[in-house]
Amino acid sequence: MQPLSDWYTVSFDKTHVRRHVRPPSGEPWQDSFAWSNIVRVCYEPGEFLTSDTFHVFIIDREASFAIPSEAEGAVEFWGEIIRRGLFDAETSIKISTGQLGLTCWPPIEG
Repeated sequence: MQPLSDWYTVSFDKTHVRRHVRPPSGEPWQDSFAWSNIVRVCYEPGEFLTSDTFHVFIIDREASFAIPSEAEGAVEFWGEIIRRGLFDAETSIKISTGQLGLTCWPPIEG
């Protein structure tokens, strides 16, 4: 099976994030969103042998943009999320060490 990083890429510049996806058994597609439109970021740790997933929610869109941690460029993307203050760095460390499950920033009140 082809590694996810061979066909799923996330990239970004100062203003936008882009996803370029070329699934082995489907049609390629791409989309983008502006950094300035992000309202919430959720980190969903994967189960055994599955990728963690970053869910990015933006203004005027109910569904998230899902970015698997194994995508090409995902490590750099997550670093930029932290650098921009869109997710708490300390909370990110707790999730990656298995101390927390699905976690959103800002936290969902409820």
